[in-house]
Amino acid sequence: MMKFKRSLAVAAALFAATTMSAMAAEKTKVEFWSNSLSPKFDSVMKDLTAKFNGSQSEIEAKWVDVDWDAFLPRLTASLAGGTAPDLVNLPKPWMDDLAQKKLILPITKQIAGFKSNYTEGALKDVTYEGDKQIYGLPWYQVTGVMFYNKELLTKAGVKEAPKSFGELLAVAKQVKEKTGVTGFAPKLNDGFAGWFLYDGLPVVKGGKAVFNSPAHVKLVEAFADAYKAGAIPKDAYKMGFEEQIAAFDGGKVAIFAEGAHALKRTKTDAPKIYAQTGVAPFPLAGGKTPFGGFLFLWSVPKTSKHVDAAVKLGQFLTSDDAQLAFAKASATFPSTNKALADPFFQAGAKSNDPIEKALATAADSIKVTSTLTISGLPDEAAMNKKLDEAVEAAITGQKPAKQALDEAVAYWNEKFSAKK
Repeated sequence: MMKFKRSLAVAAALFAATTMSAMAAEKTKVEFWSNSLSPKFDSVMKDLTAKFNGSQSEIEAKWVDVDWDAFLPRLTASLAGGTAPDLVNLPKPWMDDLAQKKLILPITKQIAGFKSNYTEGALKDVTYEGDKQIYGLPWYQVTGVMFYNKELLTKAGVKEAPKSFGELLAVAKQVKEKTGVTGFAPKLNDGFAGWFLYDGLPVVKGGKAVFNSPAHVKLVEAFADAYKAGAIPKDAYKMGFEEQIAAFDGGKVAIFAEGAHALKRTKTDAPKIYAQTGVAPFPLAGGKTPFGGFLFLWSVPKTSKHVDAAVKLGQFLTSDDAQLAFAKASATFPSTNKALADPFFQAGAKSNDPIEKALATAADSIKVTSTLTISGLPDEAAMNKKLDEAVEAAITGQKPAKQALDEAVAYWNEKFSAKK
């Protein structure tokens, strides 16, 4: 009898082990690729993956990080070979391009029940203009806030931060006139198409370039007028992040716009400037978004055999708690309304400390922030280069704005015609 009971126990144990093994084998394997996050963010990504897997009985996620330069070639090759992952981490411009080529899937129906968690600006970004379908789950993002030297604005007779872009350029001129210091250092070397979109002006319409209208010309002329007056730095086209910070820290520029953490160096290297730094939202224009926003998201490649599981993983990664964890680790911002309301961002709303104030200001601004980019151009690099050269010639006084934009529009439309 004892032998029989022992045999029965062994058989039961073997059956249980076999059953558990079979259940484990039946789990849906979901591989997801992040974009250039390793090794810096290994800890938070491994933790999120483990938490997701621990919460699931039917899905098992595997995290893979791919370097920026290798990402698109590797994804393209995997799509062609039928080995693509189920979920991929993309910047907004790549999402648009892949959606246009039908290499990622629309997930409008799958996220209908929880899309209201995300901000207005983020949902706009993940909606592809071509068919008005949603192609991504919004993840981390950044936006620009305005930093200004309170002492310089006071000397110029300016009592408060500008609240419109026209007012910003006017204040920049006033600062230059009254103090001799350059008023505003805008980002001009990152592609001018974004400034048109910021002002609510279309760049392409009906398959043709349209950025030579009177409204487009007026915007370029406004920059040119500020440049001529010395309100914009003469070396604006050579100024990147490092140069802008150095100019602000040296008291050579009164206003600039950057991410919320841009002043960390100022706090250390130029404490006197830091002490007199004011923070305000970057003014909205016709595009109803601050300038300087950029979103990363999660999309489902067209070859995925586990779309629902991939979306479930994406929902977890973009949940309030997961987004908050990643934002704290990366100095970026979440794309969900609840996470942005967390005290981590909002505690400094009334603070006199510029960095703390900037964090809260950006968290509020980011709710309406969209990525200002044009995708799907037949020869994107050459076309944007032509536009930027034309605008630079106009702003620096080498050509009338209308002539410069007409030439660039003609070039773009030749490219569009050649594609047909």
